[in-house]
Amino acid sequence: MLAGVATRRHARAAEPVGAQAESAAKSTSRSAVSRRFVRQTETALAELMARDLSGEEVKVLMLDGEHMADRCVVVALAITADGTKLPVGLVDGSTENKTVVCSLLADLVARGLSAEDGLLVVIDGAKALAAAVREVFGAKAAIQRCTLHKRRNLADHLPDKEKAWVDAKLVKAFGHPDPEQGLRNAKHLAGLLDKTYPSAAASLREGLAEMFTLARLGIDGRLARSLTTSNPVESMISIARTTNRNVTRWRDGQMVLRWTAAGMLNAERSFRRIKGYKQMPQLVAALRRYAHPETTTGAETVGAAA
Repeated sequence: MLAGVATRRHARAAEPVGAQAESAAKSTSRSAVSRRFVRQTETALAELMARDLSGEEVKVLMLDGEHMADRCVVVALAITADGTKLPVGLVDGSTENKTVVCSLLADLVARGLSAEDGLLVVIDGAKALAAAVREVFGAKAAIQRCTLHKRRNLADHLPDKEKAWVDAKLVKAFGHPDPEQGLRNAKHLAGLLDKTYPSAAASLREGLAEMFTLARLGIDGRLARSLTTSNPVESMISIARTTNRNVTRWRDGQMVLRWTAAGMLNAERSFRRIKGYKQMPQLVAALRRYAHPETTTGAETVGAAA
């Protein structure tokens, strides 16, 4: 089922066992297979939602939403101090609203997730995600918005003839070695767009400072490329989406959660550590300084401009 074999076709994919064994076999009908899968996905969902995080040194949390069956499932992927990726939770609602996301984050905290020594939270452009993160974690969480989402959203507000040069300037701003100068360059770009494409300028300015959080933390190179986008969590969602591609009728929200959880745990089997994981000690130290600015000098305090 997780490999995409439909219940009505499972017999064709089964290993041949001989006519005598097949004639005596029980519980191999389409409905029997479906019932067994329901039980196993219930177990997968329970396992995912009960995963103990108290023994995990989670330093990065990625959040993203997946729309299916007129619902929005917000999923959470954690990354530990050694770069290991862990699916840790999900919640469903009609949209990525603040209340839904807060309930997910509160559950993670109840299971042992701590931001006491700093936590980097990577999100797309949804305002509700940022608001929920601030409400639950306060100043201990540093928010990094996905630069790819920002580029795509900006392009949606522009005609085709303008997209290339605007995107090139935005990429250059995001990649500037000085995050404050990069932010000024991005704001200048928004000013250039104000008169001709005001909606594009407004889209660019929304949450702009949080595009440079990792740079302010002093993280660059391969790890920065991995954590300035939500690609790792989107990849997990993509695998989960492949898992449930044969579902033609979603009965209820519980079914959506069961299938998504099964897909997330299936994706975990192929996980590797985050690209750039050798820089994780640098990120851990930077987050500790971010969470405890009173222990550093003013010059060392990171993220102040955010």
